[in-house]
Order: sequence, then structure tokens, then C-alpha cells
Amino acid sequence: MVGRHVRHVRVAVIGSGFGGLGAAVRLRREGITDFVVLERAGSVGGTWRDNTYPGCACDVPSHLYSFSFAPEPDWPRTFSGQPYIRAYLERVADTFGIRPHLRFRHEVTRVRWDEVALRWEVATTQGDFTADVVVSAGGALSDPRVPDVPGLETFPGEVFHSARWDHSRELRGKRVAVIGTGASAVQIVPAIQPEVGRLTVFQRTPPWVMPRSDRAITRIERLMHRALPASGTVRRQFLWGVRELQVSAFTKRPDLLGVVELLAKANLARAVKDPALRAALTPSYRIGCKRILLSSTYYPALTRPNVDVVASGLAEVRGSTLVAADGTETEADVIVFGTGFHVTDVPIAERVVGTGGVTLAEAWKDGMEGLRGTTAAGFPNWMMITGPNTGLGNSSMILMIEAQLEYLADYLGQLGWLRGPGGAPVALDARVSAVGAWNRRVQERMTRTVWNTGGCTSWYLDAHGRNTTIWPGTTREFRRETRAVDLAEYDVIRAGDGGGDNDDGPAPRRAATKETVR
Repeated sequence: MVGRHVRHVRVAVIGSGFGGLGAAVRLRREGITDFVVLERAGSVGGTWRDNTYPGCACDVPSHLYSFSFAPEPDWPRTFSGQPYIRAYLERVADTFGIRPHLRFRHEVTRVRWDEVALRWEVATTQGDFTADVVVSAGGALSDPRVPDVPGLETFPGEVFHSARWDHSRELRGKRVAVIGTGASAVQIVPAIQPEVGRLTVFQRTPPWVMPRSDRAITRIERLMHRALPASGTVRRQFLWGVRELQVSAFTKRPDLLGVVELLAKANLARAVKDPALRAALTPSYRIGCKRILLSSTYYPALTRPNVDVVASGLAEVRGSTLVAADGTETEADVIVFGTGFHVTDVPIAERVVGTGGVTLAEAWKDGMEGLRGTTAAGFPNWMMITGPNTGLGNSSMILMIEAQLEYLADYLGQLGWLRGPGGAPVALDARVSAVGAWNRRVQERMTRTVWNTGGCTSWYLDAHGRNTTIWPGTTREFRRETRAVDLAEYDVIRAGDGGGDNDDGPAPRRAATKETVR
């Protein structure tokens, strides 16, 4: 940062999706206005800005996939599409006065903890900042993962990931290969099938698919939600309650999911009459081990005359010929990768440097770990929205985000109390023992969940086979666990005399002192 203008803020938020905007709203509600939201793109929206592929929609009901403090009475469908969700986030930014805090085209390139000044140095592509606290809200579905397929560079046609859809490319009449059968692919396939010449789906592992009970929300319903806001709240609570009741089957009694498997197989049998295709589409693992996908159009699309299913992953590309692991060869003009994201190896971890010069990626070399999914040992005043083991397999991530916003608010309140009026800088650093204890609890609970016992390999698991993404409990439990900061789980770091904020010039470099609150 030498030679560059540096602005100091109390809080720097990274990302402007649900997590980043939620953090910004909560900061303003706490009376904190000295903050910026650093966004690498040119608008808000996060994954709902980036994913514009045909058919893109949410698989969580609209009234549950929205902030409780920003209810939306005019959702057009029970499961809303990407344009409506992105528009909702734009309205949140406007309604809660977040626009002045947004810094677009500011991709974070380095975040380094200054152990003497007790502040973060944040370098971006358009300017540098220092911050007392950094809130990382980039989200797990931010950076697309494209497999390293031998010969891919020889492919003469168009290649893109579902999260970077190239709308300038015409698909009509072309031979299109979709690689992967995850949540994005089951929406893309039925959306493009009618217009492409030939569609080949490379399926490494078949997903469990249940019907999607989507419908237009009537004008009467929307009028009622506008006139009686409590009716929308009741609807939201009902949707939440149903999903809370389902959690025990995923986390404690996976055997109960056998009934759901029968329903899923019946759904498959109704849509796919060809025995060979039906066999190829039947999973061999327990339902719920991977995310259960919702679609009433995916199976019918696979039965159309212009669609082929290759029950094997893509192994090699030879010019315009795609070779599957089982040797099947397919000619294609376009390759669409629906191969997910860097979830357990988030790229920003390489850019975050904590105490002792250790990067977050180095600290997580054996797997991601966080205290209550929100803070990490060795990274003082660094907070994560949707951090390790905060993901959900059956409900809305907005519920988890709002729980973490409560924790954020209390964390900032504790810092203010510890610092006192006009006091020297202070930081909270999660204790190694507290992080270890929390993660042992999480992993012990994980052992009996369907995600660990269901017999599949999923993106929930890291390279070591450990589930570092999913929360093995209800959202009510997580909210209780993140209601308040327990200072006994943190070391309090105080600046030495003269080592505090000094905007008039450099402060003397004094060592910080550490104390433990018991």
C-alpha cells in the first residue's frame, strides 16, 4: 500500500450478495455508517447476478428465500426465477440506503492483518483501505469450478460454465453437451432442449429428483400479503416449520428417508418409460446424501428424441469429439460445464494473511474450520458470513445468514465495550481450543448424518473426505448457537501504548498484548 491513498473504515464487507447486503443493513441498523461494501462486479446480487443461464431459479420457496426484515409481498411464483431474486436484492440496496457504501469493480486482491496497529489492510483493484473489522461475504457459490479435462484446449467450439453463461452464443440447431447433473444442469437441460439440434448430458452420478410444486402466486394472494403483512409472515413461518421437521431425517435417522426414495422412484417411473434409461437415472446412494433436486421438467426432457444421456463423466476432448470415461464418443459444437464451484477451497483464502503471515488457505490446509461458522483462529476481527459448516441441505440459507448477522452485531458491540470511549484499538481472536472444541462437536454430529453415511461423494466433502460445508442441525439450533459472542472463546488483543488509530501520522510500533476473558 506504499504510495497509495488509503482510507480507513470501521468495517469492510466483501461481496454484495445476500450475505454482504444483509451485513450492510445490519451495520446501519446498529448505527454504524463508517463501512464499505467491496464488490468485484458492477452491481449487487452475488450468485443471483452471476447465474443467468436459461431456466435459472431458486429451489427454495420465495417467501422463505428472502430477508425477514425485508418481506416481499409480490413474489410472482412460489419458486421465483433469477431475475426476480436479483431485482429483490437491488430493492434491498435501495430501501435500506446501502448504495453510498457500495464500491463496485473493487476486487479484493489482498487482506493482511497488521499485528501492531490491530487493523486489516485491504488491497483492491481500485484502491486500498484499512479496516478494524473485515466481514467476508463472498459466498460459497462464487467461483466456478471447471475440471481439468485433457484436450479441452483443442475443442473448436464454445466452452463456458453455467455461472458464466455466454448469451452471445446461439444454441439453436447446435450440438450441445452439458457436463454434470447438479442443480444448475437440471434447470438448463429442459430450458434449452427444445431449441438445440442435439443435446448430450454427461452424467457421472445420477441425482435424486423430486417434482417441483411451482405455480404462479395469484393476484389475490399478493394483495393479501400487501394489505396484511402478517399473512406473509405466517406463510414464511409455515414453510420454515415444515423444513425444520425434516431435519432429523437428514441428521439423525437417515433410514426414514427410504419413504422419500420410493416417492422419487415413482416420479422417475412416471416420467421415464424406457427401462434402460430409467436404470441409468436411478441413483445407488441414499436420497439426501447429495442435495435433492426439484424439477418437474428434467426427466421429461431426457426422454425427447434429440437428447442422449451418457452415464459417465467426461474424460477427454479430441477436437470436437468428447470422450466419456466409459469410452462413449460424442460430437459437439458447444460445451456447457455445470460442474459446481470452489466450495471447500475458496480462492479468497489464498489472499487473506493473518497473524504470523499465515494465509487462511495455509491455516485450512487440512480442511476449513471456523468457530460457530463465523470466525477463525489466527485471524482477529475477521468474520465470515456462510463460513465453514453453515450450509443447508433442505432449507433457506437466508436463515443461517440472519443468525450470523446477530453474531456480527454482538461481536461489534463487544469490541466497542472492550475498547471503551476513545480507547486504544482492540481485537478478538478465536482461541484455537475453542475452534477445535466447536468443530469436534460438529464432526461428531456429522458422523450419523445422511451426508456422511449415504454412500455418495458430494461437493459437501473436502479433499480429505470431511464434511466442512453442511450444518448438522436445525436453523433454530444454529440461531441459538450464534445469538451472542462468548468472550471466553476469544483472546482479547490490545494495542500497546501509542499503537492505536492515528490518522494524523504513523504511530510508534509497539507490540500488542493478549489477554483471555474468563
